[in-house]
Amino acid sequence: MRFGPSGNSESFFAQGHKATIEQPKWLYESFGLTAFEYSFGRGVRIKEESARAIGEEFARYGIWMSVHAPYFINLATEDEEKKQNCLRYFEQACRAAQWMGARRVVFHPGAQGKLQRAQAVENITTLLPEIMKKLEAQGLLQGVTLCPETMGKLGQIGDVDEILQICRVDERLIPCVDFGHLYARRLGQFGDRESYETVLNALETALGEQRAKALHIHFSRIEFTKGGEKRHWNYEDTQFGPEFDPLAKLLAERDYHAVVICESAGHMAEDAATFRDLYQRQKEEQR
Repeated sequence: MRFGPSGNSESFFAQGHKATIEQPKWLYESFGLTAFEYSFGRGVRIKEESARAIGEEFARYGIWMSVHAPYFINLATEDEEKKQNCLRYFEQACRAAQWMGARRVVFHPGAQGKLQRAQAVENITTLLPEIMKKLEAQGLLQGVTLCPETMGKLGQIGDVDEILQICRVDERLIPCVDFGHLYARRLGQFGDRESYETVLNALETALGEQRAKALHIHFSRIEFTKGGEKRHWNYEDTQFGPEFDPLAKLLAERDYHAVVICESAGHMAEDAATFRDLYQRQKEEQR
């Protein structure tokens, strides 16, 4: 199991650090964390030289990297120009991931919009293999795994069943399960042992135990409205869910080797360390 933050915590900057290339040493010495997700959510704007330097520094400290592809991807689209844009966003994200030595590229599958939900999912499962074929032809999937993410807003494609349907189109895909998103899209009716168990069982049944255990996880507390996700909070903000403890226990019991990325509102590194400690406590209790 690996734990780490998505992006740079508030305390990183408060302590005088200014650039992500300083992040690996800080994460290693301050928290002993072993994963980091670099977000290209607003677009891939990094030069090869900078990306390689950042990746080398993370590798120096044994920190495993993933990246998040641009949020603009919408594989459900029926517009040909937007389909080409999706390909371009994937190309940019995968190329940057390779420069950095990042192992996974997380992406949002798309939005329902005015489509019937089943049609939106069908569009995604049709377009994604076409894009993967083009990425493979360019060598952009070498060393890189694509991870479709469960989503927090009800209008977005990304409940567990939909993500599993997407993952079935190519056995190389690994789901990114954002448990905070599931809590939000289910309007708070999620977060006990039974609900986590249901998700893990579904993954193992659909994908096989080995593939499921390599799960990519996003976790944070999330505030929601009737439309689902509203905003992320820190783990200390206990008025919002979900709780990590029941999930930590299940991950330990089932001997998962997942990557857990914390997406808290500002305490990403601190909360990632908390998640790691909760998990390690569960492992120790089982010995």
